[in-house]
Amino acid sequence: MAKDMTLLWGSGSAPCWRVMIALEEKNLQGYNHKLLSFDKMEHKSQEVLDINPRGQLPSFKHGDNIVNESCAACFYLESQFKSQGNRLIPDSPAEQALTYQRMFEGLVFYEKAAGVIWYEYYTPEEERHDSALKRNKEALATELKLWEGYLKKLGSGSYVAGKTFSLADIIVFPNVAYLFRSGLSAERYPVLGEYYALLKDRPSIKASWPSEWLQDTKGEDTLKDI
Repeated sequence: MAKDMTLLWGSGSAPCWRVMIALEEKNLQGYNHKLLSFDKMEHKSQEVLDINPRGQLPSFKHGDNIVNESCAACFYLESQFKSQGNRLIPDSPAEQALTYQRMFEGLVFYEKAAGVIWYEYYTPEEERHDSALKRNKEALATELKLWEGYLKKLGSGSYVAGKTFSLADIIVFPNVAYLFRSGLSAERYPVLGEYYALLKDRPSIKASWPSEWLQDTKGEDTLKDI
């Protein structure tokens, strides 16, 4: 099954990481994969465009089926391999509702984080403004407090949608990991810090940990004042 799958990915991409965690959770190791460089613009290569006309990573193919959006790919893998590996969508309607809610809120979370972490990278120098970055930081701080509250309400040792690891965690954890990698204070956000500590050694997450993070364990200090 996994031999019929191809993943084109970039290290340092939360969307790529989501798909890789999902593949690990469904015991689909052995898939074909190729690491591409964003800095070298390899995500705009013909190899990628043949699968993903947006020229983005991840680009994922299973047989003749192409699913490039990371959340869609995660849903697809759970649907096609429901009885294999770990179940990622609970049966209970209430738990399903919370799982789906947190999954899609996780995309907003990612946007708020990216608005600060990647501000200088994506914004041309002549368009950068301290006031805009300040607004982005305030929006991220508000978002962080929201997620602190979600996790605190669920209780110590919880995942983002309850007591069971789910697709919601696959979407949200890479966001959280990038935040702490970028200097977020676990003392200032202790509940998110506890969640990060709970998941960082999970086998699927360790197996797909961004390769450059293994080489450079220090990280950045972009979020030290958030």
